[in-house]
Formats: sequence, C-alpha cells, structure tokens
Amino acid sequence: MSSTLFRTKKVEQSILDTEEPEHALKKSLSALDLTVFGVGVIIGTGIFVLTGTVAKDNAGPATALAFVAAGVACALAALCYAEFASTVPVAGSAYTFSYASLGELTAWIIGWDLVLEFALGTAVVAVGWSGYIQSLMENAGWTMPASLGSREGADAFGFDILAAALVLVLTCILVIGMKLSARITSVVVAIKVTVVLVVIIAGAFLINADNYDPFIPKEKPVPAGSSLDSPLIQLMFGWAPSNFGVMGIFTAASVVFFAFIGFDVVATAAEETKNPQRDMPRGILGSLVICTTLYVLVSIVVTGMQHYSELSVDAPLADAFKATGHPWFAGFISFGAAVGLTTVCMILLLGQTRVFFAMSRDGLLPRFFSRVHPRFKTPHRPTILLGVIIAVLAGFTPLTELAALVNIGTLFAFVVVAIGVIILRRTRPDLPRSFRTPWVPVIPILSVCASLWLMINLPAETWVRFGFWMAAGFLVYFLYGRTHSRLATGEEPKTENTP
Repeated sequence: MSSTLFRTKKVEQSILDTEEPEHALKKSLSALDLTVFGVGVIIGTGIFVLTGTVAKDNAGPATALAFVAAGVACALAALCYAEFASTVPVAGSAYTFSYASLGELTAWIIGWDLVLEFALGTAVVAVGWSGYIQSLMENAGWTMPASLGSREGADAFGFDILAAALVLVLTCILVIGMKLSARITSVVVAIKVTVVLVVIIAGAFLINADNYDPFIPKEKPVPAGSSLDSPLIQLMFGWAPSNFGVMGIFTAASVVFFAFIGFDVVATAAEETKNPQRDMPRGILGSLVICTTLYVLVSIVVTGMQHYSELSVDAPLADAFKATGHPWFAGFISFGAAVGLTTVCMILLLGQTRVFFAMSRDGLLPRFFSRVHPRFKTPHRPTILLGVIIAVLAGFTPLTELAALVNIGTLFAFVVVAIGVIILRRTRPDLPRSFRTPWVPVIPILSVCASLWLMINLPAETWVRFGFWMAAGFLVYFLYGRTHSRLATGEEPKTENTP
C-alpha cells in the first residue's frame, strides 16, 4: 500500500492532461492579469484595520518593520511557488506541485485542505463585504431587515442575502470566463488601490512627527491567556513572545503575516496563463512587492496621524482621520474596503474551483467535475456547485470562529511547497526551469521554518478543527480517491492527437 500512497505524477503527464479537449482550460491571462489578481486578493480590510490594531497592541510605530519582516517571510514562500508554477504550469497550485514531488497522499491532503481554506475564506469575506455594504446603506438612510442582514452576532434565525448574492454573482462571472473575471478584477483593483493611495497621501499631510517617539516602544510581556501567549512556544524555545521592543516587532510580524495571505492563489491560474514560464513568477512576486509597499506606507501614516496608544481597535485608520478633524474619510475608507472585498471573494472562489477541478481531473474526486464548458472553457460544474454551497454557508452561518482555519491551511501549503522544491530538484534535475529559486536548499528551509513558526502561534482550537477536517479527508481518500485515481487505473491522457 505504501507504494500507492506515495506514487508521484510525472510533470510531463500533468502537462499532457491540460491538452485533453474535455479538460483543457482557456489560456488568456498575462503577467499584468496575474499581478492584478495577486493585489486583488491580498489587499482587503486588513490594510484599513490590522495595521492600526497591531500598532496599538504589539509594535507601535515599528509596525512598518513588522510588515517588512512578514513580507520577507512571504517572499521566501513566493520564491518557491514561482519555481513550481513556472515548471509545472498546471491548475491546482500546491496540490499539483506536491503530486509531482511528494506523492499522491500528500497531494490529496493539500488539495483537501485548500478546498476547505478557500471555501471558508470566500464565505468569511462575503460576510465582511455584506457588513460594509449595510453600513454604507445605513449612512444613506436605508436599513436592511434584521432577518436579511449580517449573521455576525445574531441570535435569531435569518439569512444574509447580500453575502449570498455576492457569491452567486461572482460564480456566474467565473463561469463565463477568466478574461471577463480579469477585466472586472482590474477595474475593481484600480479603484481599491486608488482609495488606498488617496488615504496615504491625505494622511501624510496630517502626520505629527511627535507620534513616532518612541519608534520602538519599551518591551512588555504578552498578557497571560492571550492568543500569543503560547505554552508550545515557551516549551520548545524557552522564552515567551513579547509586545513592543525589538521582539515585539517579530510578534507583530506573526500577526500581520495573515494580511499577506492570498498571493499563492495566483499559482492556481497557471494553466490559464499564456506564457506561464515567464509570467507566473512576475505575477506572484510583483503582487507581493506592491502589497508590501502599500502596507508599510499605511502603517507609517496611521501611526504618524495618531499616537499608537490612542488608536482604536475596530477601525483605527478611519478613527485616526476623525481624530484629526476629517470624518469624511471614514466613509471613504468603508467604500474602499467594500469595493476591495469584492475581488478578494472572487479570487478565493477562483482558487478553490481550480484546485477542485485539478483533483477531479486526476480522478481523486468524481471525473464529472473535470469537464470544461464547451463555449467558455471554464470548469463550470465545480464552480456552480461550490458557489451555491458557499453562498448558503455565507448566508446562514456566523463565521468568526471558523476564520482562523483559513490561516493554518495556507501555512501548511507553504511548508509542503518549499519541501517539494528541494525534492524535485533532486529527483528531476533535468526539468526545464525558467525561474529557479535561489540558494536551494537554504531558501526553502528558511521558508519552512518561518511557516512552522507562525503555525505554532495559532490557537489550539484551530488545530483541533483542522485535525477533524483532515480526518474526514483521509476517509474520503481511502474510500474513493485511492482506487479511482488515474494513476491507479492507468488511464492515459487523450489529447487531440490521440488516435
């Protein structure tokens, strides 16, 4: 059995699978499209909320350095993703990469994990978008009925119709085609980045240099019982994390890291890229550089406008503008956040459907879902199925407690991809690599260490829920996937040239 669990799928076979007429996705994306996707999914409410929150609680004005540290940790993973995405330009991201290097069971675990993470991420973002839209409606004098509004904190039965409607509309857009999705994303991202730049420029004129003193506040121990007070960290490393001070910057980095989650979704679109060998590295690394720069600038502005100790937790940037006598920007920021969440939701849904599609094409899930639309050349069946499920989930369920699951799954994928780069370099040195991760195995090892460090900072409840989902995944694999896999049945790809 062990030989079947760790059987790998040759890169050449993965590429041949993409040429089967019934399972071939349309290639329409450029490096610019990929960069826009990356920026669209990374920049969400975090840029308006997390920056000020971390400054108040963890690092003070040195939050800018925390974003740099988190950006470096993400860059380590991004370099590994860039090599894989250009070498194995197939839908599925970390799932496909691990199938080519670590084996079928590992690939299944990652794929099963990503399906959950992207589903919950899409639902959580849709609920957040609904909240912003309802807030803007209330400012205009319109109020949604309680039974049709946000489910966050609600006790009575109801359905968040706005969250569900957003998911269904985005599902239709993704079914119609990737190029249409890219065009809509480009327009929305342009609006979102414009809002961020306006906030940065306007806030720069309101900076009081005295608020930067001290730039690195005096160190304080993390309060007992907080999410960062991890007995596991103390047991393994012999020291506790701290707020403020130099170590507080790294504590803050473990928090703001999650504001970067999403750049890996770009890799799921590798198969739909015109020139993936050239454009995938540009899209992944380019979007990460842009977002890191914007995060650093926003953190500098917010800590300069208002002293870090006086920043609010719920809406620090908006409240900082209010504190300086410019309340109009609060509504402007809410508008930017609402617009921005639209693309975050779309690209997370895109990533999930591509992973599901790739697993179905490999036979690990029913092959019914691997047929593409005859006209649009998109995986319409899994897109519609998952879109409806997520719409119902977003409509009925308050998802605050489940949101942390999105983080652990992404970090787990980072670890697998980094290890996969090392293994594939040794097992298939002959593969053409248009982009090569520098300093292998040093960079991948550093990426693994950074991701594991952030994983052990997550609450124990997250690990328990993650364990239950993984247990269910093992059950599905052994009851269905292992025997229906195309590697198990020996089915060969059928291209247009196959007799």
